[in-house]
Formats: sequence, structure tokens, C-alpha cells
Amino acid sequence: MVLSQNLPQKFQNKAGEVQTHHLKLLQYEQSTANTSPSPSAAASSPVSSSSVSTFSSASQTKHDLTVSAQQLHHPNLPASFHQPTTVIIRKDIHSFNFSDLELPVERPTASAHFIRNGQLLHDLYQRSVTGTPKPPTTELDDIFISVKTTKSYHDSRLALIVKTWFQLAKDQTWFFTDTNDPYFEEKTNGHLINTNCSQGHFRKALCCKMSAELDVFLESVKLLDEYSPSVDWYLGKPSISSPLEIHLDSKNTSLNKKITFWFATGGAGFCLSRALTLKMLPIAGGGKFISIGDKIRFPDDVTMGFIIEHLLKVPLTVVDNFHSHLEPMEFIRPDTFQDQVSFSYALMKNQWNVIKIDGFDLKADPRRFYSLHCKLFPYFSYCPHR
Repeated sequence: MVLSQNLPQKFQNKAGEVQTHHLKLLQYEQSTANTSPSPSAAASSPVSSSSVSTFSSASQTKHDLTVSAQQLHHPNLPASFHQPTTVIIRKDIHSFNFSDLELPVERPTASAHFIRNGQLLHDLYQRSVTGTPKPPTTELDDIFISVKTTKSYHDSRLALIVKTWFQLAKDQTWFFTDTNDPYFEEKTNGHLINTNCSQGHFRKALCCKMSAELDVFLESVKLLDEYSPSVDWYLGKPSISSPLEIHLDSKNTSLNKKITFWFATGGAGFCLSRALTLKMLPIAGGGKFISIGDKIRFPDDVTMGFIIEHLLKVPLTVVDNFHSHLEPMEFIRPDTFQDQVSFSYALMKNQWNVIKIDGFDLKADPRRFYSLHCKLFPYFSYCPHR
């Protein structure tokens, strides 16, 4: 019996499945046909690339068909399968059960293991691409930490941060200042950037440094542009009880209206996702941040909130674990210190607004930052032995 090349498609597909899943069986049948034919095969006509023979044995309950690959040539089979070889196809191909094919024990096993492993890997891959993907994890190298400072704070605030938290994230933390300082450039391993902005705590200087921070971050994420951005988020905590209301001055009367938006106070710090920051690039990148600050006449953190909440329509997600000097530090419970994102301090009306914590004496550590750092990371050499 010869199978026509016009075999129905579903039969051709079944034949292709037999070829794919039982390649080793075909190789075995070919080798046995060339070396030691079975008694049943010897009793029948020789099997060749141009003949088809039927055969039966005592162990078989149904007749099988032996078909040459040349006579089974169709586009569903790889080119390598179109070489003369022996193929076994069941007559009841509609209900073909691959488990019915049992291979002889003496058959070589190395290649069979390779084929079986390939099938298992393919099956696992098919399951993996249809299953729930593993949620991404955040590593320290995924974070860009920027700290804004000024010349007059190098020997106090900057020195304190460099000695404590900077030691835990040296490669991820960058300081943005307004002067050259060879000492701290060495201490930070080149992570002190002179923005050439004005010194002082006023709007122009603050927006200038924030613009530099944004541009450096945008420059760094260009190395990751092969990864798809995921979610826009703007994390922080406002220092006001209601959204800020401003009026924009413009020759276009349609823009002369009240605008309200939230902003995360810069004193507590805030977090921007890479996805959101990339959306800010055409609006605020390349020094445009400074121009926006000049237009609305507000400091850097307010300008950031204006861009994100008003222009990009991404709401601020309030995270209470951020803390600025504008809130009383003494109300942060010591048993929650390890859960907080940021802390602050300030000397207000000759009184320190600091957290309540045991540790160094007030004269040695009036800001309580050394005491806090040693509570969270007691293995530093300058921490008192516990």
C-alpha cells in the first residue's frame, strides 16, 4: 500500500508527529533493516525506498504499514526526514497513541535520552510562557540615590552622610553640590558632582541642582533602554495638609486658571520610577526643569510635583515612612525605626528637632544620626559595643 502525497492534512500532521516524537525509533528501524532483518521481515519482500510491505507478528493485534519516506514526502516534514528510511505508521491513525510504541531494550540510549530531554525542555518552555511570570525583584544596583548639598554643609551634613549611610551604597549614591572639593571627591570615589549652580537655599539654586540630578539619572538609565519600562510611580510624603494651589501667568488666557496638585517635600526625599522619569525626559530634561521652575516661581520639589501631577497626570503615592524636618521627629517610635525610609533633623528656635534614641551623648551626636545609624547597623567600628 502506498500513501499518496495528497494525503489529507490531518493525516499528514499525524505522520509529522510520528516523525518528530519517535526519531530514534526510525533510526533503529533503519539500522535493523540494514543489518539483521527480523524473521517476519525476512519472510516478506525486502523493504526498500521504493516498495511497501505489510507484515504481522504474533504479538501484534493490528496490521501496520511500512512506508518509505520518499513516498511520505510533504511540506510538514523537515528536509532531514526526506532521506530514504523506514517509517512505521498505524492504520488506526485517527486514535494514534504514542505510548503504544515500545522500543527494544538493546536500542542505543544516549541519543534517545537527548531526544527525550529535548522534548521535556520544550514542554517546560511551553508551560513557562503560558504561566504566571515571576515578579521582578529589586536589587541595590537598580537604585540611583542622589543627595543635594552645598559648600557650607560639606564639613557637617555631608561628612555625616559619607561616614554612615554612604558606606552601605557607595556605588549607587551621588552627591550634587555647588563647588569643587578634592577631599570629598576622594572620600566618595568621584561621586561628588559640582553642578556649578549658585550656593544657597533659594529657588534658582535648588532647581538648578535638581535639574542636574535628573539629567544624571536620565543619562544612567540610557544603559537600560533595552528593558521595557513597567509602572509610573511618584512616591513621597507632602508637608502640607491640602493640595497646593497656584495661578499660572500667561498671555494665553486659557491658561490663566487655578491649578492644584500635590508634591512630595524634598526634605523627606522622594522616589521616581524609571518609567516615569523617562516620560519626564522631553518635558524636563536637558535643563528644561529650570525653565519650568522659573515659570511657576516655586522651589525644586514643588516644580517636580507640578511636572508629575499636573503635566503628566501621575498622582503622588503617599508613603508615611518618609520624614522631613517639617514634622516632629520625636513622635517616630523607636520600634519602627527599621521600617522607615528617611529621617531628618533641624535646629529650630535653638532646639533640635531630632528622634528620641539612646546612644552617643548629645554633645557628641546632637543630630542623633550616629546613634540611629549604630542602632540599625551596629557592626560599624565607631559604634559602641553592645
